[in-house]
Amino acid sequence: MVPSSSSPSQPTWLQIVRLLRWNKPTGRLILMVPALWGVFAGARGTPDWLLVGVIVLGTLATSGTGCVINDLWDRDIDPYVERTKTRPIASKALSVTTGMIVALVGMLCAAILATYLNTFSFALCVAAVPVIVLYPLAKRVFPLPQLVLAIAWGFAILISWSAATGTVETPTWYLWGSTICWTLGFDTVYAMSDREDDLRIGVRSSAIFFGKYTPQAVGVFFAGTAMGMAFFAVSMGLHWIFWPLWGVAVILWATQSWQLAQPEIPQDRYGKIFTQNVQIGFILLVGIVLGNLL
Repeated sequence: MVPSSSSPSQPTWLQIVRLLRWNKPTGRLILMVPALWGVFAGARGTPDWLLVGVIVLGTLATSGTGCVINDLWDRDIDPYVERTKTRPIASKALSVTTGMIVALVGMLCAAILATYLNTFSFALCVAAVPVIVLYPLAKRVFPLPQLVLAIAWGFAILISWSAATGTVETPTWYLWGSTICWTLGFDTVYAMSDREDDLRIGVRSSAIFFGKYTPQAVGVFFAGTAMGMAFFAVSMGLHWIFWPLWGVAVILWATQSWQLAQPEIPQDRYGKIFTQNVQIGFILLVGIVLGNLL
């Protein structure tokens, strides 16, 4: 029997906003951050602002569409998970057909925005689509589905950097590696909040894969992020102003890793760490911009 998963009656348009997760800006911003890293770094701090606007709108369309696709794949799983049981499709506030229409419209909007990009960047957008569409299936067959999400997030660097420059460079790959590690870190934290439900249902996650060593794994991922950022900054020859901001990020990541290693962790800690990583991302963005301009 599917558990009860009702949500307050809301207009259809508001349910669609919830389906796209536009009512939860943290999840939208955390994809926008690496895209902004890429375009500002590639343009050496002075990107074309129309391009920046296209990338911002593109991340909103892509992340929202990805959420809809995720909910369509997981419509028979989400009702059994405390955090997801009130999602519009899981709670039957919206039909599967409506979800498919919203996903198609989202893909169309992203495709239209992608036509503004150069040919190389457009090809990268196309290459990212299978990863985005198939990511929700990874939790059923792959022990580290967060790695698939990280690869999807990594496309944000490659697309935005190449959109600004027409190519990718050695520093691009350092920033790409940082994004992969960062995504593995923050999404493993996110998965920790669902670990009991995931074990009961039988789906996989990095939080289950690493077991009692999950806090240490998160620490390693964040350390990898910091190292990748350091290599990126050196290869770009960034101004020294970048380094104090990088240091703030390192301190915050170390603090988060320490918090996760405590015997008792408040349930809201995972969400707070996830949100804090958006703030860290913007701190590093400021460092990238100033490091290029000064």
